[in-house]
Parts: sequence; structure tokens; C-alpha cells
Amino acid sequence: MDRNLKNVLVISFGFLLLFTAYGGLQSLQSSLHSEGGLGVASLSVLYAALILSSMFLPPILIKKLGCKWTIAGSMCCYIAFSLGNFYASWYTLIPTSVILGLGGAPLWSAKCTYLTIAGNSYAEKAGKNGKDIINQYFGVFFLIFQSSGIWGNLISSLIFSQASIKVEILEENLACCGAYDCTTHTTNTTGSAELSNSLIYTLLGIYTGNGVLAVLLIVVFLDQITSDQAQAEKEALETPSFWSTFLATLQHLQDKRQCLLIPLTMYSGFEQGFLSGDYTKTYVTCALGIHYVGYVMICFSAVNSLCSLLFGKISQFTGRKLLFALATVTNTACIIALLLWRPHPKQLAVFFVFPALWGLSDAIWQTQVNVLYGIFFEKHKEAAFANYRLWESLGFVIAFGYSTKLQVYIKLYILLSVLVLSMVMYGVAEYVEAKSSLGTPTATKKENIEPCAQETRM
Repeated sequence: MDRNLKNVLVISFGFLLLFTAYGGLQSLQSSLHSEGGLGVASLSVLYAALILSSMFLPPILIKKLGCKWTIAGSMCCYIAFSLGNFYASWYTLIPTSVILGLGGAPLWSAKCTYLTIAGNSYAEKAGKNGKDIINQYFGVFFLIFQSSGIWGNLISSLIFSQASIKVEILEENLACCGAYDCTTHTTNTTGSAELSNSLIYTLLGIYTGNGVLAVLLIVVFLDQITSDQAQAEKEALETPSFWSTFLATLQHLQDKRQCLLIPLTMYSGFEQGFLSGDYTKTYVTCALGIHYVGYVMICFSAVNSLCSLLFGKISQFTGRKLLFALATVTNTACIIALLLWRPHPKQLAVFFVFPALWGLSDAIWQTQVNVLYGIFFEKHKEAAFANYRLWESLGFVIAFGYSTKLQVYIKLYILLSVLVLSMVMYGVAEYVEAKSSLGTPTATKKENIEPCAQETRM
């Protein structure tokens, strides 16, 4: 096996192990730590720390430690978050959320830098096009990595299904589930009362073990950047300072199109935050029990992955506007239905229909908004994608931040309002872009983006 491909596989399976744990934990935060809104507060703090981290930490750590040890060290930040869940309190979970957020950006940046250097190195030896090899390596990575959402949630559901005591959810308690929930200011233990500490510790032990295995895999099997690649690494890390990046990000807001895309970018954070923070708690856990959260999120992850691949292929035939229209109609229908629906255990299939449709629309938001930034801001991609990460992360922070303060129906109305505003301003942005492109040859507008530009999620 080619040495570079071996390293790609090591990184891919390392990330698979790590995010099997983190993805499962993120889905459970609002249900597992519902008292006082601790779970969603930790996620809000996490994404706020990620915003700060992405501004200045990646180039500093990669220059000091190199890609391999930055990846290994950043993975330890994720393990700290898993450990914080063992004795979850405001004094353990919030600090470990900050640690994870600070480690998130260097992890993804180091991985991106490593795969890029490996791809260019192999291409140079084989006499092939560097960008083609890099795209192949990222394709292998995401093929393996995307399944983490399935395995992490499957583990949690299988373990929580072992609960010896099954609590029957009473009809009066079911009245508190859904959009007009009456559990906002009280502790909702309806869906998690049957869980023993031993089951929770078993799950957390498995997740922590996954993280440790990921670190060991990287430390033992991942090759350090060789001397002949050191110059390539140095060039890859010749990034602007914190203040230069910060100023470039702010200066990019002078572009009218960027300002018009802010609501759409934030909506991406809002809609993901609602599914993992509110739907899992007030619909699934409340009406079915916490052991169903994993199964429901598996449905979302599977549909999301398949549709991301599908829409990435067919967008060249349909165009992005038609896909955005499909996502808007799908999300709008889901939001209205969630406002009207009264969840009940007898309607089991419906609990899976919503995450499936949400996964379809989220696949469009993730793939097409990234492409949109790549097309609109082709000459200023770094500042453009810095804005993308900033505004999407801010959407997560706000969505998780107000999660415990507002009833679900209010959050759904906010989500619908942001969606409508996003589409109106997106339409104006397309008009401005079309107007500014008059007389510009269409051949110069390519619907592609750098692989690293898509990596905005945790």
C-alpha cells in the first residue's frame, strides 16, 4: 500500500473513532443534561470557543507542533469533553466544552494541511495533477468519516435500550411534548428516568475509549511530515496573523453580497441546532424515551450523507436555485408540521420522517451554501470562508443559547422567520451577482471549492 494512502486511512479512521464519540454525545446533551439547560449551554459555549479558536490557534499550533502532534493534541481536547460528562455540572462540563472548542479548529486545520501535503507529495512523485489527488484523498476521508454519525448514535441507543426498568409515559406527560412543551422551566426526566448511572457510565466509557484509541492510532501509525515536505508545510502555514485575519473578515463585509448571505449562513447553524438540541429533547426523548434519540439521529445522518453525495452530483444539471427552493419548501413544511403535530408513541414512523426530511434539506444547505461562497467570492475565498465559519458558528451559539429560555413553538417561529429572511436576501444576492457578472464570460465561474472550505462543522 502506498505510504501516503496509508496515512490518509489512519487519519480517516482516527476521525471516525473520535467523532463516533463526539457525535453521539452532542445528540444526547439536551436530553442527558436537561437540568438547568446545562447540556445545550455547554454546546453554546463550545461553538463560541470554536469561533475564537478558528481565528488564531491553527497556524500557531501547527507551526509549533507539526500536523501530526496538533491532531493528536486536539483529539485529547475531545476526550476531555467526554470525561466532563461523567460528572456533569457547570464546573466540569462548561470548562471541558471550552477546551473542546479551542481544540476543534486546530484539529480540522491540521488534518486539512496534512492531506493536502500528502496529496501534492504523491502527485509530484507519480507525475499527476495535485488537485486531483487531493480531491481523491478528501473523498476517501469523508467516505469513512461521514459514517461516524451512524455508529455513535447506534451505540447510545443499543446501550440505553438495555434499561431494566421501562417507564410508561403517561398521557398527561405527553401533553407536555412537542411545540407547546410545558417543560421549559422544569427538569424533564420523563424520557430518561429509566436510565441508571451504570448505563450512562458504560456509554461514556465506550465513548472515552474511542477517543483514546483515536489518539493512539494517530501517535503510533501516522507518519510525521518528512524533511522534503517541510517546505510545503511551511508554505501551507504562511497564513495571516490573528489581526490580519480578523480585519480581512471584517473588511469582507463591505461586499454587499456577503452581508446579504449572513442570514442564510446563520440559518445553517439555527436549523442544525434545533434538530440536535430541541427535536431530540422535546419530541423524541419526551414522547419515546432517550434510547430512541440515537435511532432518530441515525436516520438524519444516513439521509444527510446520501443526499450530500446526490445533490453534489445533480447540482450541475438542476442549478443551485432549484435545490435551494427544494430545501426551503421541505424545511418550511417540516416547521409547520412540527407546530401542529402532537407527538405520541403510537406514531413511531413520524418521529423518523422529520429527521429524514431535515437531513435532505440540510444536505442542500451544507453543499450549496459552500459552493455559493466559492462562486461569489472566488478571489477572496479565505476571508469569505472565515465569514462562513463565523456566522454559522454564531447561529449555533444563538440556537443553543436560547434553547432553555423559549418554548419550542417560539423557536420554530424564529426558525421560519430566519428561513424566509434568508431566502429573500439570497434572492437579492443572486440578483446583485447576476448584475455584476454581466459581460463576464461564464467560463470563469466554476462551481467548485477547495475541499477544506467545506469543513465548518465540529
